[in-house]
Amino acid sequence: MDGQHANVASPAHQHPALLEARLKRAQSIQLRLADGITRYAGSMAFVYVHIALFAMWMLVFEHRPWPTLTLAVSLEAIFLSTFVMIGQNRQASYQEAKADHDFVAQELELKTNTELTRQTHDLVADLDKRVPRASGPDEASPPM
Repeated sequence: MDGQHANVASPAHQHPALLEARLKRAQSIQLRLADGITRYAGSMAFVYVHIALFAMWMLVFEHRPWPTLTLAVSLEAIFLSTFVMIGQNRQASYQEAKADHDFVAQELELKTNTELTRQTHDLVADLDKRVPRASGPDEASPPM
């Protein structure tokens, strides 16, 4: 396993809502493209490529004040900020799906626990009816 994905759990250990959201994203070409661009733009390779391109542009292709480079960098910033917002929307979507799933799971768990508590109460009440309790002074003293 490579270092980039070392902290990613196997699908069997991932939240079901996250798996469902990833499946939906994988089915959309536009979302897959946005994810790929965002992943690359967040890498050190992106930084190194830009350092090389900017240095080459400034030294070889254009002289001060670099108007074309300024335009290109500004346009790139606009697009990259859009990809950041797409990533934030994706994260919000994951969190919403996870919260919805967790709410349903917790409600089911609460119902199950409530039912188990009722059944336990009924069993104890039934045992109470069937097994007579001893009464008297011996009941209060501890056994020796």
